Amino acid sequence: MHPVLVLVVQRIALGLLLLLAVSAVIFLGVEALPGDTAQAILGQQATPEALANLREKLGLNDPAITRYFRWLGGVLTGDLGTALTNGADIATSIGQRLGNTLFLAGCAAAISVPLAIILGLIAARYAGRWPDKLISGVTLTTISLPEFVAAYFVIYLLTQVFPVFQPVAMVFPGMGFWAKLQAVALPVIVLVVVVLAHMMRMTRAAILNVMQSAYIETAELKGLSPMTVIWRHAFPNAIAPVVAVVMLNMAYLVVGVVVVEVVFSYNALGQYLVDHVSRRDLPVVQAVGLIFAAVYITLNMLADVIGIISNPRLRHPK
Repeated sequence: MHPVLVLVVQRIALGLLLLLAVSAVIFLGVEALPGDTAQAILGQQATPEALANLREKLGLNDPAITRYFRWLGGVLTGDLGTALTNGADIATSIGQRLGNTLFLAGCAAAISVPLAIILGLIAARYAGRWPDKLISGVTLTTISLPEFVAAYFVIYLLTQVFPVFQPVAMVFPGMGFWAKLQAVALPVIVLVVVVLAHMMRMTRAAILNVMQSAYIETAELKGLSPMTVIWRHAFPNAIAPVVAVVMLNMAYLVVGVVVVEVVFSYNALGQYLVDHVSRRDLPVVQAVGLIFAAVYITLNMLADVIGIISNPRLRHPK
């Protein structure tokens, strides 16, 4: 079997094992939360008989290991259970909101990824000179801002000083693409500001590292322009670390946008999670946590696979 195929299979198997381990950690972590689920549902005035009946109905009297495998079996068959607070099917509710999260993340990625690569190439081209210092200084400032600070600053700037957008990102089913795009403009701007700096600096560092190679010096001696050397020779060989950091930030755009969604009242997965955490709706918390973990692990696994495939020493072993 080809070494590349072996490594790819190993990465996929490791990702699946890691996801299984994460599912157990999520389940045990939720189980360890203080309080009584039945009491949270029925309220403080519930009688002991009503509490006992509800615990039996929900299977809370079963051993934790039994409940874990029952929950895991449901997940594998697409059954995420029902919300304790309103009895709604969790899979259906998540499906409605996951699309909004992916739309927001996709819009932010479509802007931030090419912009980060272009800025990284420019910073590497003018390393140590004023364009590099300007880009690095601005990105260092933005990377230091917490999401909620960036969000409130953008809200103040673009809804009060320059009243261009609405401060709330309201979306609903059947909404047109352009209307939806306008509605999510502010959270997209915040997410681009948050993730752009990390990707740009990693792109710059990866290209500068490759620029120390002997074949780069050969290309320069041939009379090629500096930007041609970077784009044709340095960037293709720096693609693995660039892809890794891009995938890491794509995972953040899906998993780490809870604060941004809450600030802009955006009806997506992060807002759904926060609403049900406050109500102690444990099945919802477990399901959303597992989806976030699956997205994060899958994108990182994909970055590993792309890094393996793009490595010429592995593709063409001696």
